[in-house]
Amino acid sequence: MNIPKVIDIVVKNDMCTGCGICIYKCPSRAIKMRWNRDGFLVPEITGACDLNRECLLVCPFNPFPEEKEKTENEIAALFLKDSQNCHPKIGRYEGIYAGYANEFRLTSSSGGIATYVFAKLLEKGVVNHVFAVQESTKPGIYYEYAILHSKDELINASKTKYYPVTLATVMPKIHGLEGKVAIIGIPCFIKAIRLAQYTEPQLKEKIPFLVGIICGGLKSQFLTEYLANKAGVEIENIEKPKFRIKDFNSTAGDYSFGCIDGKTQTEKNIKMRSVGDMWGTGLFKANFCDFCDDVTTELADISLGDAWLEPFNKDGKGTNVIVTRSELADSIIREGMKNNELAVERLSLERFLSSQQGSFNHRHEGLGYRIELARKQGKIVPPKRHDKEKISIDFKWVQEQRLKLRGKSLEMWRETKNASAFDSEMKRDLQRLYRLTKIYHCKRAIKNKLWRNQ
Repeated sequence: MNIPKVIDIVVKNDMCTGCGICIYKCPSRAIKMRWNRDGFLVPEITGACDLNRECLLVCPFNPFPEEKEKTENEIAALFLKDSQNCHPKIGRYEGIYAGYANEFRLTSSSGGIATYVFAKLLEKGVVNHVFAVQESTKPGIYYEYAILHSKDELINASKTKYYPVTLATVMPKIHGLEGKVAIIGIPCFIKAIRLAQYTEPQLKEKIPFLVGIICGGLKSQFLTEYLANKAGVEIENIEKPKFRIKDFNSTAGDYSFGCIDGKTQTEKNIKMRSVGDMWGTGLFKANFCDFCDDVTTELADISLGDAWLEPFNKDGKGTNVIVTRSELADSIIREGMKNNELAVERLSLERFLSSQQGSFNHRHEGLGYRIELARKQGKIVPPKRHDKEKISIDFKWVQEQRLKLRGKSLEMWRETKNASAFDSEMKRDLQRLYRLTKIYHCKRAIKNKLWRNQ
């Protein structure tokens, strides 16, 4: 198969995640990453390609995968086969927990567990380097993957960044590093690394540990521009954006966006609750996210997210939900609990599932209908595990409106580049989504009540 055409299929179908592993695997170095018109990083053919299939085989949205790595289920069976438990919604796992790291909680966006785990891996000599996202020194680029080596560097990189990045900035350097590497990433990035480890077995030894971020969707660069403009900063003056500024005296969800106005060198902030729902609406979201059914980063050694559960969500200092999937990951958490470095408790499967219920509803239950709509438009969708669910007509309306909002938000920001004008253009469609969602939730509540009373 002609690889450039395959890459074109992935990119033109809006199924590229921007992970950049294809660049690492391309033997002819004929690909580079570029920013597309919607504010996402995608690969571009820049030279003569020798048509080697290695680039395609590591693509997490490869439309033509082999049976042995068809979906996350098959890949997990290759890399996490010793896990003690398995659940269709969260994959293979060892243990489920909630809590925070005493040392790193206040300097992190959530509970600081990722920083703690990486610090322990470095301390124990399991790895010598960490690939994580930190501030970029490149003009016009706010964040990028970098190679970290110390606890201090980990702390500086510990905040959440709702901003497109690519592993293409670090993966080509991996074999020039002495020692081993741990990597943090969203589900599609972790999947790409697992596929690379499968096609290149020595990478399994080189990368012995993966930390997964439980992801609500990859956002365009436009989100940063929009939030900064809402805070009163012109786009050309945005410096040092911060996406999860905690309010220690409030709730976990009451956080702010902030950045420096380069013109006045003053810090501007805006409460995210004043902006509206950036996640449930699909605003500024990548298209491929609507065709991802890996809610909990099933292929990582440990998966981390926010504990949107009572009483944890009442604490503005931040708390993680934790899913360990390898014995090494579980041992790090258990040891941290034993020596009081971690304030962590075991969490029941049921409570963990409830913490991600919104994502399961959208990305599992609604997936089959979105695939149906995409195929009617001639789009190619890779094999998925949750593509057979049947949904009600009211939930179909919600799906259709979210898809409309996702595409329209990118188009409108390209045209307006002004938060007030954007809000005005999007207001009617957002109101329609809220009405449709309310109808869906009311009907669902009635059905659940009738079911419980039977």
